[in-house]
Amino acid sequence: METRELRYFVAVAEELHFGRAAERLGIAQPPLSRTIAQLEHRLGVALLTRTSRRVALTHAGATLLEEGRAVLGALAAAERRTRQAATDRPCLVLAAKSGGSGEVLAKLLDAYAAEPGSVPVEVLLCESNTHVPLLDGRADVALLHEPYEPTTGLDTEVLHTEGQVAVMPSAHPLASRPRLRVADVTSLPEAARWPNGDGTYPDGPGLQVRSMTQLLQMISLGRAVAVLPEAVCAEKTEGLTTVPVVDAPLVTTVIAWPPHSRSRALADLVRIATGFAQVT
Repeated sequence: METRELRYFVAVAEELHFGRAAERLGIAQPPLSRTIAQLEHRLGVALLTRTSRRVALTHAGATLLEEGRAVLGALAAAERRTRQAATDRPCLVLAAKSGGSGEVLAKLLDAYAAEPGSVPVEVLLCESNTHVPLLDGRADVALLHEPYEPTTGLDTEVLHTEGQVAVMPSAHPLASRPRLRVADVTSLPEAARWPNGDGTYPDGPGLQVRSMTQLLQMISLGRAVAVLPEAVCAEKTEGLTTVPVVDAPLVTTVIAWPPHSRSRALADLVRIATGFAQVT
């Protein structure tokens, strides 16, 4: 399997649309389609199901997407770290979700910066899928949120666990309740829906969202409600109300990194993070 074929397949699998994938890759659609067909023929399996209306991953395709991301990520990380090793300015790239873990992130960066021998930390803010920069080599370390972001194949340390709340306009009929259950929220026609790992959305009513910024804005406009970690809503927007959701799964913030990393700077950052978490 060629790296080019794998890169083409991952683009199609993430976009679930040949036209968008071709645009992302900067190539025409026909050679992209031919490459995917040739890859399926060589492997002897169907990676995608195609209709005139949609593209979906097969079980084999989902497996190759996971493995392909890891392979391409390892290659990209090796290239980036090799170039960095040739400079006299080492640094770390930390991926975090935009709008999430803000307080934990700020305190972690301050604590690490005070450490003797610390290196500069670049923060890569992601609207969704914070684990992806670890897989494609853009980041050395990330703050992830279980159970909503996968940590399979990564080394992790737990930093913080919290409950979840329903976020809705203050005028919403449920806003005066002292507590809610998941079913109370997910059965609402305006309950927000996040994409699955393959990019598709779960069936049902509700706004399709891809970023925390988009979601909070739509909630403020009265177009959506959502169940979110408590920390995300610590500084509520005016006009919004949060209600505890008693049966929502706890959200655990972890610091995660590729298991093959041998960076001393990364080890120091993880040590500071876990020590900081134990104190708080």
